[in-house]
Parts: sequence; structure tokens; C-alpha cells
Amino acid sequence: MTLTDRYAVFGHPIKHSKSPRIHRLFAEQTGQTLEYSAQEVPAEQFRASVAAFFAQGGKGLNCTVPLKELAWSYADHKTERARLSKAVNTLALQPDGSILGDNTDGIGLLTDLMTNHAVTLSGIRILILGAGGASRGIIAPILEQSPQTLVIANRTIDKAVKLADEFHDKGSVTGCGFDDLANRQFDLILNATSASLSGQLPPLPADLLATGGVCYDLAYGNEPTAFVRWGQDNHAAKSLDGLGMLVEQAAEAFFIWRGVRPKTRPVIGLLNSERQA
Repeated sequence: MTLTDRYAVFGHPIKHSKSPRIHRLFAEQTGQTLEYSAQEVPAEQFRASVAAFFAQGGKGLNCTVPLKELAWSYADHKTERARLSKAVNTLALQPDGSILGDNTDGIGLLTDLMTNHAVTLSGIRILILGAGGASRGIIAPILEQSPQTLVIANRTIDKAVKLADEFHDKGSVTGCGFDDLANRQFDLILNATSASLSGQLPPLPADLLATGGVCYDLAYGNEPTAFVRWGQDNHAAKSLDGLGMLVEQAAEAFFIWRGVRPKTRPVIGLLNSERQA
């Protein structure tokens, strides 16, 4: 009897995750046979739960909030992008039994922005709101695209400055507080806080977004997030949420596990049509 390869996403909370649906769609599309489940795993149970999953034949895991830093510590080996971000969202069992840790968030964001929405990052002024784990995973990939400037703004100024300093050798990146954004403009504003899901936003100047600028919320929901609405109210050329990023980072994880790259646009289109309905 052939056992079906098992994969899962661990998180807390996790019940609303779209990842099982996305990976089932990828499997159907590519003719792969696998199982993918969502499992509620609190941080204090993470190491034991991961060890048990792989001991029982699991092949790969996704890890979401608040487990990405724990997954980084768990991995036996890390890719360069995982080392830079100090966070892992994808664990993969290797042929020798070791566990590889990778971070597919950055490539997921870039693919959605640049391929799906035709947003050019080279030579533009970019602002990231928030200096937490979500920001850490996207800074290096953004700097690789050679923006004119990259600014990280956070309520706690020291946290933004320290995070920027970690990546200073990768390109022009600085950290500041939200009060320091007055009289500045950006061509792309990325919200890497989770606040907008609960209707909260940092104090943003009304003229922060340059004419023709783009807003992108890494979070997503069935309704527009508070930041997506802010972008619309401030005449963004595009005001987007992170559903496309979710699908694109999942496709990268699927490729790491299966060696097959699924087509993402049909999946993004299906999920968008379902939430609009």
C-alpha cells in the first residue's frame, strides 16, 4: 500500500486558513497526490508537534503567526532568505532526514506585486509600516529590486532603526517613527502590521502617498481591510490586499516540496470570485 504524502500548516489561530484549499487546488491542477491539513498549534507545543508530525511520516509544514521564529530555530538547515529574515514559514523533510527551513513570504509578495499587478520596484520610494516578523521577511527581497529608498516606520522607533540596520549592507534602508513621515511621499506603501484587520491604522499623513502610488496590505480578508480602504480614500492607483501573496508564497512552498510549480492565477481568480460573492 502506498501512503499519501502528508503536509500541514501550523498556526494559532488557524481555523480560517485558506492554505488547505490552496494546496488541494494546486495538487488537482498538477496531478499530485497529497494530503494537506490545518492544525491548531500554540507556541508552547510547537517543537513537540513538529517532531511528532515528521516522526509520523509528514513531508512538509507551513508555519504561520506566531510560529515563524520558532520554526527558524527548529530547522537543521536554512536557506539564505530564511537566514536573512530570521523567520521560517516552510519546513521540508530532506532525504537524509534533516529539516530544511525556508521563507517564501518575500518571493510571494514580489511575484504578486511585479507579475500579477505589474508594479515596478526599481527606482521607487517604498515605505513599510511595522517592524515585526512580517516586515523582516520582505526587506531583503525588496532591496534586491534596487528601490530608490526603503523606509521602515514603526511606533517604537528603536525597533525600526535596529531592523533597518540589519539590512544596511543590502541597500538604502532606514527606520523611523510614524511622526517622522510628515512631508514625505512614497510610491509604494506596504502595511506589514496586522492592525488593519481590526480596523486600526497608524497615524498616516493624508499626503503620504505620491500621485499614482500603490498601497498593499500583507493581510487579507473577505472585506477590504482598513489599510486597503485608506489607500482607496487617498486615491491610490491600486490598493491591494495580501490574498495574492498568500497564494504565491504557497506556490513556492509547493515547489520546494514537490518539485512542480503550479499556476497561481486560476487559484487567485477563484478565491477572489468566492469572496466577492
